[in-house]
Amino acid sequence: MVIGSTLLASLIASTIDLGVVEAAAQAASHFKVGVATRTFVPAEPYEWRGDAKHALATMIWYPADPGADEKPQQLGPPGNPLFDLGRAAADAALAPTPAEFPLIVLSHGTGGVAGNLTWLGTALARAGYVAVAVNHPGNNWIDGYTVAGFTLWWERARDLSAVIDGMLADPTFMTRIDAARIGAAGFSLGGYTMIAIAGGITSLAHFREFCASPEADNEWQAPPEFPDLRAKAQALADSDEAFRAALANDTRSYRDPRVRAVLAMAPGRGPASAFLPESLERIDIPVAIVAGAANASGARFYAARIPHAELAIFLGDVGHYIFMPLCTAEGCVAFPALCIDAPGVDRDAIHAQTVQLAEKFFARHLR
Repeated sequence: MVIGSTLLASLIASTIDLGVVEAAAQAASHFKVGVATRTFVPAEPYEWRGDAKHALATMIWYPADPGADEKPQQLGPPGNPLFDLGRAAADAALAPTPAEFPLIVLSHGTGGVAGNLTWLGTALARAGYVAVAVNHPGNNWIDGYTVAGFTLWWERARDLSAVIDGMLADPTFMTRIDAARIGAAGFSLGGYTMIAIAGGITSLAHFREFCASPEADNEWQAPPEFPDLRAKAQALADSDEAFRAALANDTRSYRDPRVRAVLAMAPGRGPASAFLPESLERIDIPVAIVAGAANASGARFYAARIPHAELAIFLGDVGHYIFMPLCTAEGCVAFPALCIDAPGVDRDAIHAQTVQLAEKFFARHLR
């Protein structure tokens, strides 16, 4: 469903009534937020994509005890934070009730980190969810970038499945998560990850056809974090047998049947073209897609091909990076493309609307 009526557009537009948004958020969100980290080590063999750590680092946001002491959270070098991440209480006790919470696994964008989705994770925790985001190996700026991490996209879905395994076995969380109510959300390449874990099947051959088409000139470029990716990927494929074998796993299904609903934020058009069309048509779980009008081609592509997909477009000059966290003054200087939105666009307001959309979507489908 495209949100386009006068009434609904007024809720989705880049300029909205913040008082209304804040009141709605307060009414729906009543938990204190705890934050914790875990490092999950899935069983070998595992495709680590050239990452030497051989472990999945995660951030977890969860409903905390009413007495939890929330403090400001920031992301970046010590003494020079780049992103403001809201408030949470480190390693606080879980809220005593209810007995179980639904789980949402989160996937960051190309070259990002788990902390980039703190704004969504903390909001979901306030609303009664356990949310956990993972640093995807070889594709996060904390551990470094690798060719395999930027090309073996489908392995991201396996990361989320491994994180679900880890959370359901974790001594603190295992008895407090309802394994029958698991969802997922992701931004940018994390949006691709949502479609993969929902049942979309990647085909590199199909993707190469797209890359060779005139449409790709406007829709697909090498990521700015890895501008020479194509040449390096080809060189690695020519020289490394293990990488060639990993590439051959593209057409496998990475559907995790435990995931019952997914939310894709600003999914890119290039990765979308890697999916086999018939696999998108067979997706049978609820899918919600949200994007800014200035960067909505990928969102529209998926919505046109996935049965019953819900589509919301933020009106105005809302761009791709609106789903990144709020930036500090230092962050705006260091990463203007990620941090500075078009005039008149309120990132905090867009986040609030996205949170409302996410809460309503998951409340409907994770009952």
